[in-house]
Amino acid sequence: MSIDQILGLITGVLFGFLLQKGRVLRFEKQVGAMLLKDMTIFKFMLSAILVGMVGIQLLASAEIISLSHKAMNMGAVLVGGALFGCGWAVMGFCPGTSIGALGEGRWHAVFAIAGMVAGAAVYAELYPFFKSTILAWKDFGKIGLAEIFDISPWLIIPVFWAGIIWMFVWFERKSL
Repeated sequence: MSIDQILGLITGVLFGFLLQKGRVLRFEKQVGAMLLKDMTIFKFMLSAILVGMVGIQLLASAEIISLSHKAMNMGAVLVGGALFGCGWAVMGFCPGTSIGALGEGRWHAVFAIAGMVAGAAVYAELYPFFKSTILAWKDFGKIGLAEIFDISPWLIIPVFWAGIIWMFVWFERKSL
């Protein structure tokens, strides 16, 4: 086993532990998120985004990693987002929480995992069709906010932090 695989396993187990401790694997939390009545899952995801954006930018600034944006394709974003949202709403799991729920012994998560695998297989089989249709919709190329505004990512990060912290405070005031 390579060091990359070992580090991947360690971070995956740590992430699963945090998902479980944060109670985001609970069905009632998933339903609460879908109904916008419980922001636990959103707070968990937004916290991960805040930490991740700083960590990734630090690694990129130190030239330990190089950033490579995925293309901003409207068809992929709209159709993929709709499919992801529908799957989450129907099954009560997103990809990470389905694996975590299975790890907790909740066997019904197998159906969500099977659906994701089947969906990936269908996508792979129909990729030539998608490439000439949905994926041919507006493609903005490999862009990020720093490139759009032509500024340093270090100027964008504090704005995101301030906005998300403000959201956290608002969620808490509304008991969400």
